[in-house]
Amino acid sequence: MSLLIEKPGLLTTVQDLGRYGVQKYGVIVGGAMDAFALRVANLLVGNDEGEAGLEITMLGPQIRFEQTALISVCGGNLSPKLNGTPLPLWRTILAPKGSTLAFGPMKLGCRAYLAVGGGFDVPLQMNSRSTYLRAGLGGFEGRALVKGDRLPIGDLTPRSSNLLGRLAREANNEFGAVSRWSVFSEMLPKYAPNPTVQVIAGEEYDLFQEESLRLFVNEEFAVLPQSDRMGYRFKGYELKLRETKEMISSAVTMGTVQVPPDGNPIILMADRQTTGGYPKIAQVASTDLPLLAQANLGARVSFKLISLEEAQHQYVARETAIQTLHQGLERLE
Repeated sequence: MSLLIEKPGLLTTVQDLGRYGVQKYGVIVGGAMDAFALRVANLLVGNDEGEAGLEITMLGPQIRFEQTALISVCGGNLSPKLNGTPLPLWRTILAPKGSTLAFGPMKLGCRAYLAVGGGFDVPLQMNSRSTYLRAGLGGFEGRALVKGDRLPIGDLTPRSSNLLGRLAREANNEFGAVSRWSVFSEMLPKYAPNPTVQVIAGEEYDLFQEESLRLFVNEEFAVLPQSDRMGYRFKGYELKLRETKEMISSAVTMGTVQVPPDGNPIILMADRQTTGGYPKIAQVASTDLPLLAQANLGARVSFKLISLEEAQHQYVARETAIQTLHQGLERLE
């Protein structure tokens, strides 16, 4: 089985949850910017959470399904349509053989995730199928998709086969079928054009001037055009240290908020480097990383300081919700 890329969109790549265990060799983690959306999309089509899907950025592709496929579109709302009919997000969908999936204007967020039952059968490289564009590593030939690409689809899992069978009984030849089940709204990230993002105090939080700390949590910072999958650059009020201090490079992770000498924060994202030497004023709570991943260029982001304990409770609640979804889908078998 395969699907055909008829139009590639602005930036469409194969991504999974990342390439772990090789940072000591200088290889980045990478993976989906909005990991929550990819995980849920995979569950909705009966895959394991970490299976490879498509990350679709801003302007979506046009895709033709050469065989009947089980699909789900999650994350940002880029106006998906199947054979011209609008598709709901966060649902399981049966796409008939020969049908076409296309995308339109961005309504909310800037990244959508397409999962297909069976996942995309591209080669594993360092235990991941994620695309790292700068190194030409992973994904489909190490690059963004182009017109004419045919992506192979893996074998259906038993869960995928069961879900496909249930929807096939309700399908029509032109459109297919959309599941009656969906993700309950309470577990979805609170995507917003100008989000408020929760952060925890970073290692060097106390080294910043009191006024800078006040500005950090009381003012908005704009996402600059230089932002990308490696990091989001912001413009706002200049954040200043109490005194100049020589920093030693140390480990960073997705959501680390660094402040370079110009005083404008940078938040490291999926394609982040392995270490950083700028002062770390904060760390984005993992449950709010999807809000950043869906923030478009020019978005105005506010920060809210919370405790580590609050962040941990939110993380446990989110993981519990994902497991509840998983168990609920299994009961459909």
